[in-house]
Amino acid sequence: MEDLIKIYDAGVVGAGGAGFPTYKKLNAKVEYFIINGAECEPLLQTDKYIMRERSEEVLLGVKKVAEIIKAEKVVFALKKKYQYEIESLKKAQEKFGIDLDFFLMNSIYPAGDEQVLVYEVTGRTVPPGGIPLQVGTVVSNVGTMLNVYHAMEGKPVIRKLVSVMGEVNNPLLLDVPIGISIRECIEAAGGSKLDGFHIILGGPMMGMLISSEDIDSRVVTKTTGGVIVIPSDHYLVYKNKLNLQHMINQTKSACIQCSYCTDMCPRYLIGHPIRPHKIMRKIGYSEEIDESFMDSLICCECGICELYACPMGISPRLVNIYVKNKLREKKITFKDDKSGPSEIGIREHRKVPVERLLTRIHMHKYDVKEPLKIKAIKTDRVSIPLRQHIGVAANPLVKVGDNVALGQLIASVNYGDLGANIHGSIDGVVVEIHDAIVIERKNSGVMSC
Repeated sequence: MEDLIKIYDAGVVGAGGAGFPTYKKLNAKVEYFIINGAECEPLLQTDKYIMRERSEEVLLGVKKVAEIIKAEKVVFALKKKYQYEIESLKKAQEKFGIDLDFFLMNSIYPAGDEQVLVYEVTGRTVPPGGIPLQVGTVVSNVGTMLNVYHAMEGKPVIRKLVSVMGEVNNPLLLDVPIGISIRECIEAAGGSKLDGFHIILGGPMMGMLISSEDIDSRVVTKTTGGVIVIPSDHYLVYKNKLNLQHMINQTKSACIQCSYCTDMCPRYLIGHPIRPHKIMRKIGYSEEIDESFMDSLICCECGICELYACPMGISPRLVNIYVKNKLREKKITFKDDKSGPSEIGIREHRKVPVERLLTRIHMHKYDVKEPLKIKAIKTDRVSIPLRQHIGVAANPLVKVGDNVALGQLIASVNYGDLGANIHGSIDGVVVEIHDAIVIERKNSGVMSC
């Protein structure tokens, strides 16, 4: 309990994905503890850097978590091509005598999807709409393990490692304070090469697309892993800007019912009863959303269906998102009808190679093979959201005009709530409080390493 309180105090959440509060996730006893080092999204190098350069801290975090959840088996899963990272982790393992196995994967997408990873490592299928805990497993990524290590040292989560890539003059890894603006991150990478551009926050497959005009309102949070600058006429911009009604009309006229979207769906291939081609067929005949669309609720929105599988260029993912929202409005929840595929031996032959995927989505030119250089920066102003993750927002503990010290608790949630504490990421004065706490520094400075 004492260790969980330290993790709660530090405000640790999952460093990627939905950002599930870590102290809640670790309040369990399990058979398997899987450390996710697969870096699910293509292009990003954040987790690779952590495994390569911070391996000792990561494995000490792993050791602590394994003790907390009383894991019987500890498995570190990462891609077999990560040779430098594997070497560094094994040296740290030998140094500290940590009992864990390495599970080496091919470079496929989405290797780092939590449920795909559980299936790969354990052979168990997480129930549709369920969580790994239901099959005796906890999964956590390497960035989270680094933050757990810091939490044991009494250090809160106040900085983030971010891959800044794409159409920037100097692609690099940034070590930044939580709440720094996305514009400052791009400027730290030498600025954009383009006048008109869009930004992907996260990775190219599941990240959020924003225009250059909106970047001043966007900041780095505890879950931000990447900032990718792309041209405004890029294929991914076109796909993300499609009007939903246009996509539905396109589905009605162009879907050929080839079923490739289902054949290659990662969740279908681990036994879940999701068949995107049938959802497309239904919406082609009727836009009245009812329980017959229920399997859309277990779509993980990985994007394989729209960006890789579909030969007609339509988007089962966008349709699924639309349908999910309609089902939730009607309070229709998923009920497993046990109709998932019984034979999934074909799965090995339907995995999507990352290299081929990058070519398909016109992002291969941004794939930097060498390790990115790292640069740590300071800023004079941060806007720290009160809710940076799944769950409830934190409640402010400061008011406008208050002086704030680096690492000071500025917003909190009650222990037991699905949320996370928030800490000041710079020294300064609180100048605004709304859905974020804005802090400005009295003195400026920049450092790099």
